[in-house]
Amino acid sequence: MLPFKYPVPQTDPPRPAKETLPTMYDLPSENPEEPGLPDEFHGLQPQLLNFTFRPANYSADQIFCTGDMNLYYDVRHPLWYKRPDWFGVVGVSRLYESVDMRLSYVTWQEGVNPFVIVELLSPGTEKEDLNEVSETVPAATEAVANNGQTIEEKRDETAANNGQSTQELSQEKPLKKWEVYEQALRIPYYVVFSRYTDRLRVFKLEGGRYQELEIPEDRVWMSEINLGLGLWFGEYFGVTRLWLRWYDVQGNWIPTPEERAELQRQRAELQRQRAEIAESQLAALMQNLRESGIDPDRFLNG
Repeated sequence: MLPFKYPVPQTDPPRPAKETLPTMYDLPSENPEEPGLPDEFHGLQPQLLNFTFRPANYSADQIFCTGDMNLYYDVRHPLWYKRPDWFGVVGVSRLYESVDMRLSYVTWQEGVNPFVIVELLSPGTEKEDLNEVSETVPAATEAVANNGQTIEEKRDETAANNGQSTQELSQEKPLKKWEVYEQALRIPYYVVFSRYTDRLRVFKLEGGRYQELEIPEDRVWMSEINLGLGLWFGEYFGVTRLWLRWYDVQGNWIPTPEERAELQRQRAELQRQRAEIAESQLAALMQNLRESGIDPDRFLNG
């Protein structure tokens, strides 16, 4: 809700625009059905997660991760989806059917659900992300494969098996975000991070329900993928703050492509310097031999 009404009374001299015009916290999303506020952080943070999500026990072509993509979760309701800020999948082709880049992630076609989902808290979505919305919805049903059937045939079959009519099935309400991740897709890890408080919370699926983990050092190790996620303080794209970032078994932060290129440049420069030093030392040794009456060229060329 805006802190004032429009039009704002004029003063002499006029008040600054930043005091009288709405801020990014006041303006809605472009999509009226999406309460989240798109901002720069929601672009940069998923990008950093993409660059550093490198599970050691999976090849690069068997890892898919992305941010702000529709995640379709229920074959009975093919238009229902959630749009996580970021999610990572392992054991699935990097490209759709190993050929094309995805337009969305459809669980009943892919056959593999995401392994970890990250939500970045914003004022409009915080309660839903943390399952604090009071509205009740029907229990989730796990997504299943089509097995060659059309969406309509699968919906009719599922409705019949559950003793429901197709009309009754169509009247169900979409699931809350938490229910989709916990019950429908059974995502092993659900991560929530607030850039306003720098608080990291991690929920792990245990016994069919999410249990919050204790993370005193703001790090969580995911042994299933041999990778960890934690808070890293550093500069990324010119912004210095706490960022979510993946780390390896030695506790080292996974480098970004730019950091890897800089490491390679530094290694090449170190090798060049070492070669120059070795060449200089060799030249000095040969000069000392000549001064002692020994011809080094005789031995080197002999």
